[in-house]
Amino acid sequence: MPHTETPGTEGAPATRLRWWTELPLILLVYACYSAGRLLVRGDVTDAVNHGLAILRIEQALYLNAEHPLNRLLTREPWLGIPADFWYASLHYLVTPALLIWLFRSRAVHFRAARTWLMTSTFIGLIGFTLLPTCPPRLLDASHGFVDTMAQYSSYGWWAGEASAPRGLGGLTNQYAAMPSLHVGWALWCGVILWRHGGTRLAKTAGIGYPLVTVVVVMGTANHYFLDAVAGAAVMGAGLLLAPVVSRNTDRLKARVLPRFVPVPVASPASGSPIVSDGCQTSAGEQFPGQRQLEPRFASGTEPGDSPPARGEDAETAAAPAR
Repeated sequence: MPHTETPGTEGAPATRLRWWTELPLILLVYACYSAGRLLVRGDVTDAVNHGLAILRIEQALYLNAEHPLNRLLTREPWLGIPADFWYASLHYLVTPALLIWLFRSRAVHFRAARTWLMTSTFIGLIGFTLLPTCPPRLLDASHGFVDTMAQYSSYGWWAGEASAPRGLGGLTNQYAAMPSLHVGWALWCGVILWRHGGTRLAKTAGIGYPLVTVVVVMGTANHYFLDAVAGAAVMGAGLLLAPVVSRNTDRLKARVLPRFVPVPVASPASGSPIVSDGCQTSAGEQFPGQRQLEPRFASGTEPGDSPPARGEDAETAAAPAR
């Protein structure tokens, strides 16, 4: 199916990727994530209690998708190893790639999509801070979960601490299970592919990518099923709040930016496109040291008419005095 742009935007000019305006937003999100990690680092007991509470809620609702998937990935390395790679890398690759693709190819949709993603991410970070949750893989072994990231760590760059590279596990928040931003970002990617992909393959990927991500996060024992549900809910809340964030951002820019925008000074050469730069070269022009001459052509006389004789000039000049 061919891609159709929003009416009225077909002729929108292509814009360049302004990394100096987008990069600070990414750094701001990372700074907030780091701050949230520092706040919940010592709340291990609360995180474990929250994780067990989620398990009890799922048992009350007769939900138990994590254990069968985790046993499958633990027993079958040909499934478990790709799942670990999927969990450890794709959200870092697919999400930025789609953002860049949107900016370059679907620029009219970029701002709304980026604002939606950033707003949802901030909501998720608030959840990490207020509700630190121990993932299934960090619970006691008696609960029946196996950390596939640790089991297959020799096949990848990650260690047993988290999906971060070896030695950098301390830089990640291991208790950021609720909500699952892996699922949230995958859902965002799926919506973007479905709405703007334009091909059947893109739409198929838009459905498959978030669904496989849900299976992966539970099978690797990194998230509960309710974490995935919360990740989808966070994206829904971000979608609803994104227009409000955009309006407030526009108002802030309108107040702040005019103070810093320099007023352009018109150069003398740019005042007139005429080569003479406003100088009149028609007949009757007054030159320095020359008296003002009367117009060459009298009223009603066309330029192509013959000039009057000198005597007629004198009579014509004297006519008003009579």
